[in-house]
Amino acid sequence: MEEMTEKATFGAGCFWGVEATFRDLDGVIDAAAGYEGGHTDNPTYKDVCTDHTGHAEVVQVEYDPSKISYEKLLDVFWTLHDPTQVNRQGPDVGTQYRSVIFFHTAEQEETARESKMRLETSGRYARAIATQIEPARTFYRAEEYHQQYLAKHGLRHCHV
Repeated sequence: MEEMTEKATFGAGCFWGVEATFRDLDGVIDAAAGYEGGHTDNPTYKDVCTDHTGHAEVVQVEYDPSKISYEKLLDVFWTLHDPTQVNRQGPDVGTQYRSVIFFHTAEQEETARESKMRLETSGRYARAIATQIEPARTFYRAEEYHQQYLAKHGLRHCHV
């Protein structure tokens, strides 16, 4: 029997740590670092770092919804970064580091918007949630050296 998988795409700052966290979740089949949401085709890391392509560093997650829910993925997403930051996470600054959820279905859009609203009204943050929620566009897989970067370098996280 073939596994039924779905995709979820999240931008939460530098994609190295985001990819590693999602990859470790039970029910996640794959997590790939890449670029999405911009206006140029086939961007490279160098292109995206110019802050002129409009792309965000994202992680596209392939998951088995019978083992992990989209809601659980969203819960993890919110804990990975500060969603009140605009175009930055920690020392990383630029539109490529924006907080964004790219939804693949109408159900994902509704679930993401409800999740964001719950977080906004929870009182957890003093500032407004800056996370954008947008339809998924073309996902461009990042260069191979970015895939599983932390694992390849024997690191557990990339925060200073």
